[in-house]
Amino acid sequence: MADLSSIIKAYDVRGVVPDQWDEGVARSIGAAFAEFVHAESGATQIVTAHDMRESSVPLSRAFAEGVISRGLDVVEAGLGSTDMLYFAAGSLGIPGAMFTASHNPAKYNGIKMCRAGAAPIGQDSGLADIRASAERDSYDRDPGRVGSVSQRDVIHEYAAHLRGLVDLSGGRPLKVVVDAGNGMGGHTVPVVLADLPLDVVPLYFELDGSFPNHEANPLDPANLVDLQAAVREHGADIGLAFDGDADRVFVIDERGEPVSPSAVTALVAVRELAKGRGTTIIHNLITSKAVPEIVREHGGEPVRTRVGHSFIKAEMARTDAVFGGEHSAHYYFRDFWRADTGMLAAMHVLAALGEQSGTLSDLTAAYSRYAASGEINSTVDDAAARMADVRAAFADQQGARIDELDGLTVELGDGAWFNLRASNTEPLLRLNVEAPDEARMTELRDQVLGMVRA
Repeated sequence: MADLSSIIKAYDVRGVVPDQWDEGVARSIGAAFAEFVHAESGATQIVTAHDMRESSVPLSRAFAEGVISRGLDVVEAGLGSTDMLYFAAGSLGIPGAMFTASHNPAKYNGIKMCRAGAAPIGQDSGLADIRASAERDSYDRDPGRVGSVSQRDVIHEYAAHLRGLVDLSGGRPLKVVVDAGNGMGGHTVPVVLADLPLDVVPLYFELDGSFPNHEANPLDPANLVDLQAAVREHGADIGLAFDGDADRVFVIDERGEPVSPSAVTALVAVRELAKGRGTTIIHNLITSKAVPEIVREHGGEPVRTRVGHSFIKAEMARTDAVFGGEHSAHYYFRDFWRADTGMLAAMHVLAALGEQSGTLSDLTAAYSRYAASGEINSTVDDAAARMADVRAAFADQQGARIDELDGLTVELGDGAWFNLRASNTEPLLRLNVEAPDEARMTELRDQVLGMVRA
């Protein structure tokens, strides 16, 4: 088999179908995954789910053929969001595989794999071993038995679990515009939010892996335009935008303005701390410094981590954290097997809004303290050299503090800071800047970008 390094990334499988991978590759990865989880934990079953892309069903079925060829059984949960797959792996106590390319364009597909209990599998925690086994493609050995394939519909169990964690039945009526982007939110939102005091206005709920309306990537402001307009047009209280596999959610206030994921992280953190069942909150190093400030003000203990779900989940397990949030709108809950779920984060925001009489912009203002640039990407020839130049430029500044937990983070004496990181997969440097006010943020942003793009 060909080298799989082009499609097996840091956290998952991702590539163009059929150019980079196809059903034959999926079959080999399925067999390798089965051998890995059986050797590691004695697993005898694997649960799968898939998104609405045209290639998802053929790839997931080929993967299942690989799994059963090694003697393990497959439970097919069918159409679902990635967090529904995590629910299945968590509630059933078996490893799982989700077939999706998340927010990527239609020609892509991928696999997100996890251990039993939705525990992560990444490059340093099993994915490299799975890749090596799949590349050997040595699956003609007789396993002694061939596994079976069965179907199990878990969406209603998933919805019941979420509704048991956040009670939306007693809040004031809210008008909610939801943009599913033709992705899996169109499948899960009607089930999870049914029969609640919510007037849901659906945008692009039709499942369509060709994404005819816009890419299912709410991190790009261009993909929020329709939702923002609809919130204003309908006089809605809130707008929600899910990505393609619905594990991330972006929030729009009643004015049509985006609410930063850092503000959502802080809001949900305060709600989780109020339960009195734990004090540790995880945040990655790109979230606003308002997050650790607010966590401490509410009696919590903030823990700062690298960017990426495997790091967040590892820290959540180590510290028994109740919640974790990232700047990219991934939100992780101890009550959800430490996995990320956009739906549960959205329900927390809806509950917080419904429990009081003010607007969402008033509610979230308390969690938004600083001016932020958002993530700015720059294509560079030599990322390491540019990073070194920036580091040298700030190293001797009075009051500057530098750390390299994840890329280069520079904190300056006036409260401004920035992080510069290299992409894992592209020749890009990613810059995030935050400062006490817009003018200072703009000044620092332009200073750093000037060095990066020189």
